[in-house]
Amino acid sequence: MKRNLKTYRKYAESLLEFIDASPTPFHATGELAALLKAEGFAELQEADSWSLKKNGRYYVTRNDSSLVAFVMGSQSAEQAGFKIIGAHTDSPNLRLKPNPAYEKSGYVQLGVEVYGGVLLATWTDRDLSLAGRVVLESKKGQPVSRLLKIDKPLLRIPQLAIHLNREVNDKGLKLNKQTHLPPILQMAEKNLSSEKVLKELVAGELKCKVEEIVSLDLALYDVQASTFAGPNDEFVFAPRLDNLASCHAATIALLEAPKQDSTTRVLAFYDHEEVGSESAQGGGSPFLKDALERIVMDTKNSREALMRAIAKSVFISADMAHAVHPNYADKHEDRHLPLINAGPVIKTNAGQRYATDGVSSAHFELLCKRAGVNVQKFVVRSDMGCGSTIGPITAANLGIRTVDVGNPMLSMHSIREMAGSQDHGDLIQVFREYFSAE
Repeated sequence: MKRNLKTYRKYAESLLEFIDASPTPFHATGELAALLKAEGFAELQEADSWSLKKNGRYYVTRNDSSLVAFVMGSQSAEQAGFKIIGAHTDSPNLRLKPNPAYEKSGYVQLGVEVYGGVLLATWTDRDLSLAGRVVLESKKGQPVSRLLKIDKPLLRIPQLAIHLNREVNDKGLKLNKQTHLPPILQMAEKNLSSEKVLKELVAGELKCKVEEIVSLDLALYDVQASTFAGPNDEFVFAPRLDNLASCHAATIALLEAPKQDSTTRVLAFYDHEEVGSESAQGGGSPFLKDALERIVMDTKNSREALMRAIAKSVFISADMAHAVHPNYADKHEDRHLPLINAGPVIKTNAGQRYATDGVSSAHFELLCKRAGVNVQKFVVRSDMGCGSTIGPITAANLGIRTVDVGNPMLSMHSIREMAGSQDHGDLIQVFREYFSAE
Protein backbone atom coordinates (compact mmCIF):
# COMPACT_ATOMS: atom_id res chain seq x y z
CA MET A 1 0.00 0.00 0.00
CA LYS A 2 1.25 3.49 -0.84
CA ARG A 3 1.03 5.49 2.36
CA ASN A 4 -0.60 8.91 2.45
CA LEU A 5 2.35 10.65 4.09
CA LYS A 6 0.40 13.76 5.12
CA THR A 7 -2.24 11.67 6.87
CA TYR A 8 0.39 9.48 8.49
CA ARG A 9 2.28 12.56 9.66
CA LYS A 10 -0.89 13.88 11.31
CA TYR A 11 -1.45 10.53 13.04
CA ALA A 12 2.10 10.58 14.41
CA GLU A 13 1.84 14.23 15.49
CA SER A 14 -1.41 13.45 17.30
CA LEU A 15 0.28 10.52 19.04
CA LEU A 16 3.19 12.65 20.28
CA GLU A 17 0.81 15.33 21.57
CA PHE A 18 -1.18 12.66 23.41
CA ILE A 19 1.94 11.16 24.97
CA ASP A 20 3.26 14.53 26.14
CA ALA A 21 -0.11 15.27 27.76
CA SER A 22 -0.16 11.86 29.47
CA PRO A 23 2.73 11.40 31.90
CA THR A 24 0.67 9.00 34.06
CA PRO A 25 -2.22 6.52 33.55
CA PHE A 26 -4.51 9.09 35.20
CA HIS A 27 -3.66 11.67 32.56
CA ALA A 28 -3.84 9.13 29.72
CA THR A 29 -7.30 8.02 30.79
CA GLY A 30 -8.42 11.63 31.08
CA GLU A 31 -7.09 12.47 27.61
CA LEU A 32 -8.75 9.43 26.05
CA ALA A 33 -12.04 10.24 27.77
CA ALA A 34 -11.86 13.79 26.42
CA LEU A 35 -11.30 12.51 22.86
CA LEU A 36 -14.30 10.22 23.16
CA LYS A 37 -16.53 12.82 24.78
CA ALA A 38 -15.75 15.30 21.99
CA GLU A 39 -17.05 12.72 19.49
CA GLY A 40 -20.36 12.19 21.25
CA PHE A 41 -19.55 9.39 23.69
CA ALA A 42 -21.62 9.64 26.88
CA GLU A 43 -19.93 8.94 30.21
CA LEU A 44 -21.38 6.15 32.35
CA GLN A 45 -20.84 5.57 36.06
CA GLU A 46 -20.40 2.04 37.38
CA ALA A 47 -22.55 2.86 40.39
CA ASP A 48 -25.49 4.00 38.24
CA SER A 49 -28.08 2.05 36.31
CA TRP A 50 -27.27 1.89 32.59
CA SER A 51 -29.82 2.54 29.88
CA LEU A 52 -28.14 1.68 26.57
CA LYS A 53 -29.51 2.34 23.08
CA LYS A 54 -28.73 0.77 19.71
CA ASN A 55 -25.80 2.56 18.06
CA GLY A 56 -25.25 4.49 21.31
CA ARG A 57 -21.68 5.58 22.17
CA TYR A 58 -20.51 5.25 25.77
CA TYR A 59 -17.47 5.08 28.02
CA VAL A 60 -16.80 4.29 31.67
CA THR A 61 -13.65 4.66 33.78
CA ARG A 62 -12.38 2.90 36.88
CA ASN A 63 -9.95 4.42 39.39
CA ASP A 64 -9.35 7.28 36.92
CA SER A 65 -6.72 5.05 35.28
CA SER A 66 -8.62 2.42 33.26
CA LEU A 67 -11.30 2.90 30.62
CA VAL A 68 -13.82 0.84 28.67
CA ALA A 69 -15.57 2.49 25.71
CA PHE A 70 -18.08 0.97 23.32
CA VAL A 71 -20.38 1.66 20.40
CA MET A 72 -23.56 -0.40 20.58
CA GLY A 73 -24.25 -2.47 17.49
CA SER A 74 -27.41 -2.34 15.43
CA GLN A 75 -27.81 -6.03 16.28
CA SER A 76 -27.67 -7.49 19.76
CA ALA A 77 -24.31 -8.75 20.99
CA GLU A 78 -25.89 -12.19 21.26
CA GLN A 79 -26.48 -12.09 17.50
CA ALA A 80 -23.34 -10.32 16.30
CA GLY A 81 -20.76 -10.63 19.09
CA PHE A 82 -18.14 -8.05 20.07
CA LYS A 83 -15.11 -6.55 18.32
CA ILE A 84 -12.68 -5.66 21.11
CA ILE A 85 -9.25 -4.04 21.20
CA GLY A 86 -7.40 -3.97 24.51
CA ALA A 87 -4.25 -2.15 25.60
CA HIS A 88 -2.77 -0.70 28.78
CA THR A 89 -2.36 2.84 30.08
CA ASP A 90 0.64 2.32 32.38
CA SER A 91 4.37 2.35 31.68
CA PRO A 92 7.41 1.49 33.82
CA ASN A 93 8.56 4.42 35.95
CA LEU A 94 9.55 5.59 39.43
CA ARG A 95 6.76 6.37 41.90
CA LEU A 96 6.82 8.30 45.15
CA LYS A 97 6.51 6.43 48.42
CA PRO A 98 3.70 7.51 50.82
CA ASN A 99 6.10 9.57 52.98
CA PRO A 100 8.66 10.42 50.30
CA ALA A 101 10.43 13.61 51.41
CA TYR A 102 13.53 13.50 53.61
CA GLU A 103 16.80 15.36 54.17
CA LYS A 104 20.26 13.90 53.57
CA SER A 105 23.65 15.58 53.30
CA GLY A 106 22.07 19.00 52.92
CA TYR A 107 19.57 18.04 50.21
CA VAL A 108 15.85 17.36 50.16
CA GLN A 109 15.26 14.05 48.38
CA LEU A 110 12.22 11.95 47.50
CA GLY A 111 11.95 8.25 48.20
CA VAL A 112 10.79 6.26 45.18
CA GLU A 113 9.65 2.75 44.33
CA VAL A 114 10.37 1.06 41.02
CA TYR A 115 7.18 0.40 39.05
CA GLY A 116 7.49 -2.33 36.45
CA GLY A 117 10.56 -3.44 34.49
CA VAL A 118 12.37 -0.11 34.37
CA LEU A 119 15.66 0.36 32.51
CA LEU A 120 17.01 2.14 35.56
CA ALA A 121 20.15 3.66 34.03
CA THR A 122 18.05 5.70 31.58
CA TRP A 123 16.44 7.62 34.47
CA THR A 124 19.73 9.09 35.64
CA ASP A 125 20.89 12.57 34.60
CA ARG A 126 17.50 13.46 33.11
CA ASP A 127 15.31 16.54 33.59
CA LEU A 128 12.55 15.06 35.72
CA SER A 129 9.36 16.36 37.24
CA LEU A 130 6.25 15.12 39.05
CA ALA A 131 2.80 14.12 37.79
CA GLY A 132 -0.12 12.03 38.94
CA ARG A 133 -3.20 12.24 41.10
CA VAL A 134 -3.62 14.25 44.30
CA VAL A 135 -6.47 13.40 46.64
CA LEU A 136 -7.90 16.39 48.49
CA GLU A 137 -10.48 16.69 51.26
CA SER A 138 -13.56 18.46 49.94
CA LYS A 139 -15.68 20.90 51.91
CA LYS A 140 -18.09 18.03 52.59
CA GLY A 141 -15.28 15.97 54.08
CA GLN A 142 -15.15 13.57 51.13
CA PRO A 143 -12.05 12.75 49.04
CA VAL A 144 -11.83 14.45 45.65
CA SER A 145 -9.16 13.75 43.02
CA ARG A 146 -7.18 16.32 41.06
CA LEU A 147 -4.65 15.75 38.32
CA LEU A 148 -1.17 17.22 38.75
CA LYS A 149 1.47 17.76 36.06
CA ILE A 150 4.32 20.09 36.91
CA ASP A 151 5.65 21.30 33.55
CA LYS A 152 9.21 22.19 34.53
CA PRO A 153 12.47 20.44 35.39
CA LEU A 154 12.19 19.76 39.10
CA LEU A 155 14.23 16.68 39.96
CA ARG A 156 17.39 14.84 38.99
CA ILE A 157 18.99 11.50 39.78
CA PRO A 158 22.65 12.43 39.29
CA GLN A 159 25.12 9.72 38.41
CA LEU A 160 28.30 9.42 40.42
CA ALA A 161 31.22 11.13 38.67
CA ILE A 162 33.49 8.77 36.76
CA HIS A 163 36.38 9.92 38.93
CA LEU A 164 34.67 8.16 41.86
CA ASN A 165 33.54 5.12 39.85
CA ARG A 166 36.39 4.34 37.45
CA GLU A 167 35.02 0.93 36.38
CA VAL A 168 31.54 2.09 35.33
CA ASN A 169 32.23 1.99 31.59
CA ASP A 170 33.70 -1.52 31.73
CA LYS A 171 31.47 -3.18 34.32
CA GLY A 172 28.28 -1.20 33.74
CA LEU A 173 26.20 1.06 35.96
CA LYS A 174 24.85 -0.81 38.97
CA LEU A 175 22.08 0.96 40.85
CA ASN A 176 20.68 0.02 44.23
CA LYS A 177 16.94 0.68 44.06
CA GLN A 178 16.74 1.91 47.64
CA THR A 179 19.85 4.05 47.97
CA HIS A 180 20.80 5.23 44.47
CA LEU A 181 17.45 6.22 42.92
CA PRO A 182 16.03 8.94 45.21
CA PRO A 183 16.09 12.17 43.18
CA ILE A 184 17.28 15.52 44.51
CA LEU A 185 14.50 18.09 44.86
CA GLN A 186 16.27 21.08 46.43
CA MET A 187 18.73 22.21 49.06
CA ALA A 188 17.56 21.66 52.63
CA GLU A 189 16.39 24.68 54.63
CA LYS A 190 16.80 24.92 58.40
CA ASN A 191 13.31 26.09 59.28
CA LEU A 192 11.32 24.15 56.69
CA SER A 193 10.56 20.43 56.97
CA SER A 194 11.11 18.32 53.87
CA GLU A 195 7.51 17.09 54.00
CA LYS A 196 6.24 20.66 53.97
CA VAL A 197 8.50 21.47 50.99
CA LEU A 198 6.75 18.85 48.86
CA LYS A 199 3.22 19.62 50.02
CA GLU A 200 3.66 23.35 49.55
CA LEU A 201 4.93 22.69 46.04
CA VAL A 202 1.86 20.56 45.23
CA ALA A 203 -0.55 23.01 46.88
CA GLY A 204 0.95 25.88 44.90
CA GLU A 205 0.43 24.02 41.62
CA LEU A 206 -3.17 23.07 42.45
CA LYS A 207 -3.97 26.40 44.14
CA CYS A 208 -5.26 24.64 47.24
CA LYS A 209 -4.34 24.66 50.92
CA VAL A 210 -1.66 22.31 52.24
CA GLU A 211 -4.18 21.11 54.84
CA GLU A 212 -6.52 19.92 52.09
CA ILE A 213 -3.99 17.41 50.74
CA VAL A 214 -4.84 13.91 51.99
CA SER A 215 -2.69 11.65 49.79
CA LEU A 216 -0.47 11.67 46.71
CA ASP A 217 -0.35 9.21 43.79
CA LEU A 218 2.66 10.79 42.11
CA ALA A 219 5.36 9.56 39.75
CA LEU A 220 8.48 10.94 38.13
CA TYR A 221 8.46 11.75 34.41
CA ASP A 222 10.89 13.21 31.87
CA VAL A 223 9.90 16.73 30.78
CA GLN A 224 11.70 16.48 27.42
CA ALA A 225 9.09 16.67 24.66
CA SER A 226 8.44 13.83 22.23
CA THR A 227 9.88 14.39 18.76
CA PHE A 228 10.30 13.17 15.21
CA ALA A 229 13.83 12.02 14.38
CA GLY A 230 15.97 10.74 11.53
CA PRO A 231 16.90 12.47 8.24
CA ASN A 232 13.37 11.97 6.89
CA ASP A 233 11.52 12.04 10.22
CA GLU A 234 11.15 8.28 9.91
CA PHE A 235 11.41 7.76 13.68
CA VAL A 236 9.67 9.04 16.78
CA PHE A 237 11.50 9.39 20.08
CA ALA A 238 9.18 9.58 23.06
CA PRO A 239 8.47 8.24 26.53
CA ARG A 240 5.69 5.71 27.15
CA LEU A 241 5.31 4.54 23.55
CA ASP A 242 4.80 1.23 25.33
CA ASN A 243 1.86 1.30 25.48
CA LEU A 244 0.19 4.66 24.93
CA ALA A 245 0.75 4.25 21.19
CA SER A 246 -1.60 1.27 21.14
CA CYS A 247 -4.26 3.10 23.18
CA HIS A 248 -4.10 6.07 20.81
CA ALA A 249 -4.22 3.95 17.64
CA ALA A 250 -7.25 1.99 18.82
CA THR A 251 -9.11 5.12 19.89
CA ILE A 252 -8.47 7.00 16.64
CA ALA A 253 -9.51 3.92 14.64
CA LEU A 254 -12.82 3.66 16.47
CA LEU A 255 -13.50 7.38 16.04
CA GLU A 256 -12.77 7.18 12.30
CA ALA A 257 -14.76 3.98 11.72
CA PRO A 258 -18.37 4.15 10.52
CA LYS A 259 -20.69 5.35 13.27
CA GLN A 260 -22.92 2.30 12.86
CA ASP A 261 -22.08 -1.39 12.71
CA SER A 262 -24.06 -4.54 13.38
CA THR A 263 -21.46 -5.58 15.95
CA THR A 264 -20.82 -3.85 19.28
CA ARG A 265 -17.29 -2.40 19.16
CA VAL A 266 -15.29 -2.09 22.36
CA LEU A 267 -12.07 -0.51 23.68
CA ALA A 268 -10.56 -1.77 26.95
CA PHE A 269 -7.58 0.12 28.36
CA TYR A 270 -6.19 -1.19 31.64
CA ASP A 271 -3.83 0.09 34.30
CA HIS A 272 -1.21 -2.10 36.04
CA GLU A 273 -0.20 -4.32 33.10
CA GLU A 274 3.46 -3.61 33.84
CA VAL A 275 3.16 -5.14 37.32
CA GLY A 276 1.03 -8.18 36.53
CA SER A 277 -2.50 -6.80 35.99
CA GLU A 278 -3.80 -8.16 39.31
CA SER A 279 -5.74 -5.15 40.60
CA ALA A 280 -9.29 -3.83 40.63
CA GLN A 281 -8.57 -1.89 37.42
CA GLY A 282 -6.03 -4.23 35.80
CA GLY A 283 -6.43 -6.78 33.04
CA GLY A 284 -6.95 -9.47 35.67
CA SER A 285 -9.99 -7.64 37.05
CA PRO A 286 -13.60 -8.17 35.94
CA PHE A 287 -13.79 -4.61 34.55
CA LEU A 288 -14.24 -5.60 30.91
CA LYS A 289 -16.42 -8.60 31.72
CA ASP A 290 -18.63 -6.40 33.91
CA ALA A 291 -19.12 -3.95 31.04
CA LEU A 292 -19.86 -6.68 28.50
CA GLU A 293 -22.37 -8.29 30.84
CA ARG A 294 -24.16 -4.98 31.31
CA ILE A 295 -24.31 -4.50 27.54
CA VAL A 296 -26.35 -7.71 27.20
CA MET A 297 -28.30 -7.18 30.44
CA ASP A 298 -31.59 -6.35 28.71
CA THR A 299 -31.62 -9.83 27.11
CA LYS A 300 -33.98 -12.33 28.78
CA ASN A 301 -31.23 -14.82 29.58
CA SER A 302 -28.33 -12.40 29.88
CA ARG A 303 -25.88 -15.02 31.13
CA GLU A 304 -26.37 -17.23 28.08
CA ALA A 305 -26.43 -14.16 25.84
CA LEU A 306 -23.01 -13.12 27.12
CA MET A 307 -21.58 -16.58 26.52
CA ARG A 308 -22.97 -16.67 22.99
CA ALA A 309 -21.66 -13.17 22.28
CA ILE A 310 -18.15 -14.01 23.49
CA ALA A 311 -18.12 -17.19 21.36
CA LYS A 312 -18.67 -14.97 18.29
CA SER A 313 -16.05 -12.40 19.29
CA VAL A 314 -12.36 -11.67 18.80
CA PHE A 315 -10.10 -9.77 21.18
CA ILE A 316 -7.07 -7.92 19.78
CA SER A 317 -4.47 -7.43 22.50
CA ALA A 318 -2.41 -4.46 21.34
CA ASP A 319 0.99 -3.96 22.95
CA MET A 320 4.26 -2.76 21.46
CA ALA A 321 6.60 -5.38 19.97
CA HIS A 322 10.36 -5.85 19.85
CA ALA A 323 12.00 -4.66 16.63
CA VAL A 324 15.30 -6.31 15.74
CA HIS A 325 18.18 -4.40 17.34
CA PRO A 326 21.08 -4.13 14.84
CA ASN A 327 23.70 -4.06 17.61
CA TYR A 328 22.24 -7.12 19.35
CA ALA A 329 20.80 -9.11 16.46
CA ASP A 330 21.93 -12.34 18.15
CA LYS A 331 19.30 -11.72 20.83
CA HIS A 332 16.56 -12.29 18.24
CA GLU A 333 15.18 -15.40 16.52
CA ASP A 334 16.81 -15.53 13.08
CA ARG A 335 13.64 -15.88 11.02
CA HIS A 336 11.53 -13.45 13.03
CA LEU A 337 13.19 -10.04 12.84
CA PRO A 338 10.56 -7.26 12.84
CA LEU A 339 11.71 -3.96 11.32
CA ILE A 340 10.55 -0.48 12.23
CA ASN A 341 8.20 1.08 9.63
CA ALA A 342 7.51 -2.34 8.08
CA GLY A 343 4.06 -2.96 9.55
CA PRO A 344 2.44 -4.33 12.72
CA VAL A 345 3.71 -7.51 14.37
CA ILE A 346 1.80 -10.67 15.32
CA LYS A 347 3.33 -12.11 18.49
CA THR A 348 3.31 -15.86 19.21
CA ASN A 349 4.58 -17.97 22.10
CA ALA A 350 4.08 -21.72 22.61
CA GLY A 351 4.08 -21.19 26.38
CA GLN A 352 1.03 -18.91 26.06
CA ARG A 353 2.83 -15.77 27.16
CA TYR A 354 1.02 -14.43 24.09
CA ALA A 355 -2.51 -15.69 23.37
CA THR A 356 -2.20 -15.89 19.58
CA ASP A 357 -3.26 -19.13 17.87
CA GLY A 358 -3.48 -20.11 14.22
CA VAL A 359 -7.03 -18.88 13.76
CA SER A 360 -6.61 -15.55 15.57
CA SER A 361 -3.33 -14.94 13.72
CA ALA A 362 -5.05 -15.56 10.39
CA HIS A 363 -7.89 -13.24 11.39
CA PHE A 364 -5.46 -10.37 11.98
CA GLU A 365 -3.37 -11.18 8.91
CA LEU A 366 -6.48 -10.98 6.72
CA LEU A 367 -7.39 -7.63 8.30
CA CYS A 368 -3.94 -6.35 7.32
CA LYS A 369 -4.43 -7.68 3.79
CA ARG A 370 -7.76 -5.88 3.42
CA ALA A 371 -6.22 -2.69 4.82
CA GLY A 372 -3.27 -2.96 2.41
CA VAL A 373 -0.77 -3.08 5.28
CA ASN A 374 2.26 -5.34 5.56
CA VAL A 375 2.34 -7.68 8.56
CA GLN A 376 5.33 -9.12 10.45
CA LYS A 377 5.71 -11.93 12.97
CA PHE A 378 7.67 -12.27 16.20
CA VAL A 379 8.63 -15.17 18.40
CA VAL A 380 11.29 -15.04 21.11
CA ARG A 381 14.42 -17.20 20.88
CA SER A 382 13.77 -20.67 22.30
CA ASP A 383 16.59 -20.23 24.81
CA MET A 384 15.24 -16.94 26.21
CA GLY A 385 12.32 -15.98 28.42
CA CYS A 386 9.30 -14.23 26.97
CA GLY A 387 7.39 -11.21 28.21
CA SER A 388 3.61 -11.19 28.33
CA THR A 389 0.58 -8.96 27.81
CA ILE A 390 -3.07 -8.60 28.79
CA GLY A 391 -3.83 -11.05 25.95
CA PRO A 392 -3.47 -14.35 27.85
CA ILE A 393 -5.12 -12.86 30.95
CA THR A 394 -8.16 -11.66 28.99
CA ALA A 395 -8.37 -14.91 27.03
CA ALA A 396 -8.40 -16.90 30.27
CA ASN A 397 -10.92 -14.61 32.00
CA LEU A 398 -13.40 -14.43 29.13
CA GLY A 399 -12.70 -17.55 27.10
CA ILE A 400 -12.43 -15.31 24.05
CA ARG A 401 -10.32 -15.93 20.96
CA THR A 402 -7.35 -13.57 21.18
CA VAL A 403 -4.47 -12.36 19.04
CA ASP A 404 -1.46 -10.46 20.41
CA VAL A 405 -0.15 -7.73 18.13
CA GLY A 406 1.84 -4.51 18.31
CA ASN A 407 4.05 -2.10 16.46
CA PRO A 408 7.83 -2.70 16.47
CA MET A 409 10.01 -0.51 18.64
CA LEU A 410 13.47 -0.17 20.22
CA SER A 411 14.52 0.98 23.69
CA MET A 412 11.45 -0.67 25.24
CA HIS A 413 11.05 0.31 28.94
CA SER A 414 13.62 3.09 28.62
CA ILE A 415 12.71 6.58 29.75
CA ARG A 416 12.92 7.51 26.03
CA GLU A 417 11.73 4.93 23.51
CA MET A 418 12.02 4.71 19.73
CA ALA A 419 9.50 3.65 17.07
CA GLY A 420 8.57 4.29 13.44
CA SER A 421 6.60 7.39 12.49
CA GLN A 422 4.80 5.46 9.71
CA ASP A 423 3.95 2.36 11.72
CA HIS A 424 1.40 4.24 13.78
CA GLY A 425 -0.67 5.08 10.71
CA ASP A 426 -0.48 1.46 9.55
CA LEU A 427 -1.87 0.19 12.85
CA ILE A 428 -4.70 2.72 12.75
CA GLN A 429 -5.59 1.53 9.24
CA VAL A 430 -5.78 -2.10 10.38
CA PHE A 431 -7.78 -1.28 13.52
CA ARG A 432 -10.16 0.87 11.49
CA GLU A 433 -10.64 -2.04 9.07
CA TYR A 434 -11.45 -4.26 12.07
CA PHE A 435 -14.02 -1.80 13.37
CA SER A 436 -15.50 -1.23 9.88
CA ALA A 437 -15.77 -4.74 8.43
CA GLU A 438 -19.22 -6.28 8.61
